Amino acid sequence: MFDRARERREQRREEREVFGIRGTATRYRMRQNLIAIGDNFWIENDRGERTFKVDGKLLRVRDTLYFEDMQGKKLCKLQQKLLTIRDTMTVESDKGESLATIKKALISPIRNRWTVKIGDGPDLDVKGNILDFEYEIDDGDRKVAEISKKWFRIADTYGVQIEPSQNDLLILAVTVAIDMMSHA
Repeated sequence: MFDRARERREQRREEREVFGIRGTATRYRMRQNLIAIGDNFWIENDRGERTFKVDGKLLRVRDTLYFEDMQGKKLCKLQQKLLTIRDTMTVESDKGESLATIKKALISPIRNRWTVKIGDGPDLDVKGNILDFEYEIDDGDRKVAEISKKWFRIADTYGVQIEPSQNDLLILAVTVAIDMMSHA
């Protein structure tokens, strides 16, 4: 019992080192509810610099977004799957390889839950209050990203903190997919 408590304290200390005020997590700023097909928006880093453009394609049968770098090069595609029981979106690389599939849990009695099946890595779990932008993403053992509105006083803005060893583009794509599916 004491070992379990000690492990939990150690895990919280490690999370503070990454996700705390002076932590090592990479931070991004996103705008809530600006995700609409046909719209374009920018994801900014914690210094207010534009890092990724999200390009919404209009006149498609299913929702499709493209993530682009500052030079306009397509980095990945986020696309809604049609005719599924649960809300589902896929993330594909610029070469068409499947990177992740994001699905909403069928039954989630207490709080929102989503699963992210990663093509070549550990699956991710998304838990928390999705509608209020207060949730985290973990790989089963540890938190890999935190999404929160509490860091901003600007209305309709939320932050994404990503653990340094993670693929920022993939985590941001997952965040945008969850935003689209839960706030549509």
